[in-house]
Amino acid sequence: MADLVYFTSTSIDGFSADEEGDFGWGAPDAEVHRFINDLHRDVGTYLLGRRDYEVMTVWDTFGTVEQDSAFDHDDPEMAAAAADFAEMWKSAEKVVYSTTLSSVSTRRTRLESSFDPDAVRAMKAATDRPLGIGGPTLAGQAIAAGLVDEVRFLVYPVLVGGGLSAWPKGVRAQLRTVETRRFGNDAVFLRYRLEP
Repeated sequence: MADLVYFTSTSIDGFSADEEGDFGWGAPDAEVHRFINDLHRDVGTYLLGRRDYEVMTVWDTFGTVEQDSAFDHDDPEMAAAAADFAEMWKSAEKVVYSTTLSSVSTRRTRLESSFDPDAVRAMKAATDRPLGIGGPTLAGQAIAAGLVDEVRFLVYPVLVGGGLSAWPKGVRAQLRTVETRRFGNDAVFLRYRLEP
């Protein structure tokens, strides 16, 4: 059975985005981007809410003329890391949960109107490749249903003072530390297993 992994970047005060919805303070440098790529390399399916999906669609058109301005191609290491992630994104399956979207535009993507824990359990049972889940709202539903096996936070040394909490509100869990790592930009990676 595959693991379901919740990954997010967060400020040190625990927010994935500030009160205006900005998360640019969590943009990775080349070192962190390569590390993130390695974390995602084996992911076979991404489970995404609407907002995360809309942010991630840029990876489906990476390298096209209209998207070139969204990436820093002046840094060869960053360009290589971005191209590597784009290829992983394009080859992975994606399930988008939304009550407001009527269609999806990216390849290998299907749209679901609601999160069904039993369907996710079936997905986990049907593969040995990890599933990734993004966004605290969707992750909260999965954690509450006992589906998330691992939590991975990339903590940036910034205080944003409020916004979208990286940890789902009202969800309690016992965690066991598996790995920590500090990067040259002072970001810290924290990896936990959820205890049953």
